[in-house]
Amino acid sequence: MITKCDHCLTHKELLVLYDIASLISDSRDIQKSLEKSLLALKNSLQLENCVIFKLEDEMLNVFASIGFNKHQKVISEYKLGEGATGLAAKSMEPIVIENIHNDILFLNKSGNKNSETISYIAVPLIAENDVIGVIGANLTKSTEIDFEQTVRILSIISSLFAQYINSSISIEQEKDRLKELKLYYKMEWDSKVHNFGDIIGDSKEMQNVYQVIERIAQSDVTILVRGETGTGKELVAAAIHKRSKRNDEPFIKLNCAAITDTLLESELFGHEKGAFTDAKETRKGRFELADGGTLFLDEIGDISASAQVKLLRVLQEREFERVGGGKTIRVNVRLVAATNRDLEQMVKDGEFREDLYYRLNVIPIDLPPLRKRGEDIKLLVNFFLERSMQNHKKVISITDEAMGKLMAYPWPGNVRELENTIERIVLMGNENGITASDMMLLLPALNNEKLINEYCPVPLENKTLDELEKEALKNALQSSNGNQVEAAKILGITQRQMGYKMKKYGI
Repeated sequence: MITKCDHCLTHKELLVLYDIASLISDSRDIQKSLEKSLLALKNSLQLENCVIFKLEDEMLNVFASIGFNKHQKVISEYKLGEGATGLAAKSMEPIVIENIHNDILFLNKSGNKNSETISYIAVPLIAENDVIGVIGANLTKSTEIDFEQTVRILSIISSLFAQYINSSISIEQEKDRLKELKLYYKMEWDSKVHNFGDIIGDSKEMQNVYQVIERIAQSDVTILVRGETGTGKELVAAAIHKRSKRNDEPFIKLNCAAITDTLLESELFGHEKGAFTDAKETRKGRFELADGGTLFLDEIGDISASAQVKLLRVLQEREFERVGGGKTIRVNVRLVAATNRDLEQMVKDGEFREDLYYRLNVIPIDLPPLRKRGEDIKLLVNFFLERSMQNHKKVISITDEAMGKLMAYPWPGNVRELENTIERIVLMGNENGITASDMMLLLPALNNEKLINEYCPVPLENKTLDELEKEALKNALQSSNGNQVEAAKILGITQRQMGYKMKKYGI
């Protein structure tokens, strides 16, 4: 038989459920909305010390509460299985303490127990079959509902709270992911430039590179881009990603040479909270950030032996563990690596794992140095010149003779050096036009005969006998660190002859 009082109580329960549903559906501040919901629960059904614990790193910590001060929030934490609260989380079942004054399961860490308090009920918050927290409340002498009714209403509310908290966590994780991607996902495509991102060049050497990119971009094969520093290895990796079926997913970059050995593994695979001194929170590594997309690892030849082992495992098994963690994480990442080092020699010297080398070198792409790209230098000069003039609001022209100087220079720093040089020309150059003599001042390396000869040696058939002899003298002196006696022995001449020839050629 249903009494008038029962109808009144059911009405109160429905009202509080409606209020809670309204509060959590119309608020962006999760903690405040939960505390308002707990207050509504307290006022409607006379439940005291209502509290929501959130499960983090195997510990239940106070997330939202009514009647807890700052100190009580800090000390009221429970391990899984500890006390009634911890037991509710571990068992995934409601725990009822009928009499808190004689039950050892009620630990009273908050110190809120008083003569009015009779019972305590803890109900787990479950989302997607996982416990994410616990809701607890005290029954006092003023509470109108019994244990069964309290468990029922708290179970309904716990389901609402669990979905609300879980959705909020997912949203925050996605925000963090996008925030992290913003730091590393720096791709600017310029459709005006050969439809290959920022790669500029029409030379035969670059046309060969474009053909390889077109052929392998749609596959998931691992690629090793090789070339001198500044040749544009990152741009090639970006062009591959743009043309791949992963082009809507992240493109994540990491320069392995810029990270110390101790931090490299954390950067690659992430770390758990407390894994090392500065690990104050769990952080995803580049492999996790690149899941579904492309990971570009520059200067791959600089990674440590331990990182090589872990990298090999990821390439083989597509799984890894974060630093300080035991959970295996699976990823689907397309790897593009790059290096300016001689990996084959490093393998012979035992500095680089042979099995990792073969895993990386599935499809090699060799980028030509700028000095071997002919008219591409002129294209790049004009491109960087136009961009720099726009940035600095200045008009500069380069005369044909000055352009000839730029074309003849070997550019040991390749495209990166050329870009910096053009920036300097625009900032310091005369708006009336850059002449050959101006260029010698703006690019002092043009006067470096040793540099020119090193990168652009004159063919033997075009050298005179005196030029060959002078070069032999210089090489011998360099090999002997300037010791004329040793240099003479290397050349098979006397010290007197050595001194004469040095005087003859002004060395």
